[in-house]
Amino acid sequence: MMALCSPVTLTGQYATLVPLAPEHHDDLVEGVRDGELWKLWYTAIPTPEGMQAEIRRRLDLQSKDSMLPFAIVDNASGKAVGMTTYMNIDNANRRVEIGSTWYRKSVQRSPINTECKLMLLGHAFDSLQCIAVEFRTHFFNHQSRAGIERLGAKLDGVLRSHQVNPHPDAKGTLRDTCVYSIIAPEWPTVRAHLQYQLTKPRV
Repeated sequence: MMALCSPVTLTGQYATLVPLAPEHHDDLVEGVRDGELWKLWYTAIPTPEGMQAEIRRRLDLQSKDSMLPFAIVDNASGKAVGMTTYMNIDNANRRVEIGSTWYRKSVQRSPINTECKLMLLGHAFDSLQCIAVEFRTHFFNHQSRAGIERLGAKLDGVLRSHQVNPHPDAKGTLRDTCVYSIIAPEWPTVRAHLQYQLTKPRV
């Protein structure tokens, strides 16, 4: 059985998840500027100037076996268009969280997000034999919450006053964190649902 933090490349029709590397920096800076994503006060998305430090931070956590970071590569352009991770890795209890995810604005309504979640969940449940996969997001991040719920994840609860929000537009505010999960017995149904979402006509 693979360790949950073992680097891996996951390839789909629309996107490829590759181990994050410093070489992705320029693409990711271009990506985060698409929509000025770092200005969203309820998320923690790096600024263009902070991208190098964010890549370094994620790779440092990988070296400590607590995160497995990916660059999201758009197969059509060959460019990195976002980042995602397995985080809060718990090898003993076979649990991971999929998080610290963002996509450049121009691909947010494309099949890429659905396919990436399908690949990440498939690897977690089918290859890593996880018993549960978590998702966490800010209570006010309604777009993220709706996307997580569309996956078929269920709300476990809300961690109230969970964290201090460091965003400059929300300094001193407290984050209520919504915790969702998909457990192993639910995976076959969730997989069928995501596969359907990828093949149905898009409006």
